[in-house]
Amino acid sequence: MDNRPIGVMDSGIGGLSIVRVLMQELPHESIIFVGDQLHFPYGTRTTENIRELALKISQYLVAQNVKLLVIACNTATAAALPILQAQLPIPVIGVIEPGARAAIEVAQTPRIGVIATDSTIRSQAYAQALHRLAPETNVVSQATQPLVSVVEHGLTGTFQAQQMVNNALAIFKEQPVSALILGCTHFPFLEYEIHHCLGKEVVLIDPAEETVKMVHSQLAQNDQLADQIDPQSTFYSTGDQLELLAGVNRWVNPQAKYQCAHLNL
Repeated sequence: MDNRPIGVMDSGIGGLSIVRVLMQELPHESIIFVGDQLHFPYGTRTTENIRELALKISQYLVAQNVKLLVIACNTATAAALPILQAQLPIPVIGVIEPGARAAIEVAQTPRIGVIATDSTIRSQAYAQALHRLAPETNVVSQATQPLVSVVEHGLTGTFQAQQMVNNALAIFKEQPVSALILGCTHFPFLEYEIHHCLGKEVVLIDPAEETVKMVHSQLAQNDQLADQIDPQSTFYSTGDQLELLAGVNRWVNPQAKYQCAHLNL
């Protein structure tokens, strides 16, 4: 057993969608989360800059003695996963490969959609992963960068959010898909609006669930699953601590014990 915490990093608070599933599926684990709100959004930054930011946060988490790192950010996964896996002394898991695998398993047709940040779409990371796993897949990719801010600023559930989702996903009315990968960890918090726009027949793929399965498998394989009865997690923001706290209170297990603080990096 290993009661060291799991490290989770994100460009903002969208990575709380990963934390939420981690707490549900691995309730004995402590978590240290860092939301880099100071440098939000990553999706409009250069690949080099994203790598620098991801490495800095990852090194901080390693210094906090985490046993495994989850890059709960599709943009950072696309830009920095191989580098972090090569440079860090702990296992590093991203969210793109798990999301692609889950989509192929449930899609009723070979037409799969992807919505993500500008940077993730430019990288073609999802399209490449999907084609590697199932070469016949027809991928419809759409950059939906403005939707990240809808979640980051607590606007989910509003008329404005629905209008922005409708505009961003108009392409899928013209090019229908059977499954849609939510290729940014912010987007699961817009599930209601996306379903309202596209209909329930389109299966929404949240990479969080498959990612957490990989975390569980990795920890079990290395005999590192925790056995804590009362784990405590810590949430850090490099920017607006109050926005992070609001997100934690809204989306993370309300019964969990946690601390929330500002982090200077």
